[in-house]
Amino acid sequence: MRKFNVAVVGATGAVGEEFYRLFEEYDFPIAKLVPLASARSVGKEIEYAGRAIKVQELTHDIFEKEEIDIAFFSAGGSISAKFADSAVEAGAVVIDNTSHFRMDPEIPLVVPEVNPEDIRLWKNRGIIANPNCSTIQMVQALKAVDDLYGIVRVDVSTYQATSGAGKAGMEELVKQMQDFFAFKLGESPHEAFLHQIALNVIPQVDVAMDNGFTKEEMKMVNESRKILHKEIEVAATCVRVPVLRSHSESITVTFGENVVVNVDEVRQAFDNFEHLVVQDDLPNGVYPMPVTATDTDLTYVGRIRKDIFRDNILHFWNVADQVRVGAATNSLRIAQKWIELED
Repeated sequence: MRKFNVAVVGATGAVGEEFYRLFEEYDFPIAKLVPLASARSVGKEIEYAGRAIKVQELTHDIFEKEEIDIAFFSAGGSISAKFADSAVEAGAVVIDNTSHFRMDPEIPLVVPEVNPEDIRLWKNRGIIANPNCSTIQMVQALKAVDDLYGIVRVDVSTYQATSGAGKAGMEELVKQMQDFFAFKLGESPHEAFLHQIALNVIPQVDVAMDNGFTKEEMKMVNESRKILHKEIEVAATCVRVPVLRSHSESITVTFGENVVVNVDEVRQAFDNFEHLVVQDDLPNGVYPMPVTATDTDLTYVGRIRKDIFRDNILHFWNVADQVRVGAATNSLRIAQKWIELED
């Protein structure tokens, strides 16, 4: 089997570090691994396959110099905007984990379990976009029930972990909790979030838009429609909660007026869908939670129920590890599918 020269842009971030674990877990066919970051991280070492590899500086010519075949970008939209084309010009396929390219009509936005054939569109620009973390876990579940009944509308409220703001977000939660137990929470600074996150819930993720929604909420709206290739109605409310890792979502799906939701059929559809796991036994306290989803590559669904008043409405709960399923794992699955399609 062919092996590839792989670059990770954003080598020392939370998602970048997750890639190294996943490469080993998935036995990804790597000939050479090149971790890339800004000048301030040059010389740091990452651990991969039992050895230390030094981080190199991200430059426009590094991709050609290192003969990179696959470049994973997870260093922010401005970095992708500046360097992705250089990687493509050097002959690499770019799998971008930022928002920069997601809504570009020429660039595929891919969740491999949902729209794998879109990967073939990488030849348009040499780039494949990885969706927003909250979108990924939602559309995996939506695809299963859309195939079953046909979705008309989705209403979702998210409970997003601090990992969505990277290492800084998680560290801020931990520091504030330490300050709480030291009776100093009132003095604890908040930089990763607009407000104190410890012992709090913040009903804003990302900046406000003119329509009253946030940028994060509009990502879920627009990305879901692009991935599913369907003009469904989507309304999102995104909330930051004091959880270290794994996002949760309360999802309500409306189908056509003639649909009568059958919960057993829905469970079976979820069960049959790749990488979805049903945990749905409310009387015995069995349902998805961040503590059980964290550090796994699966998307969990539970609290599955038909609406009390309308037969064509379904409610369920959805949890997945944002760093893995919502970022690194989805990117890696895109790469695996790309290799499969290109062979």
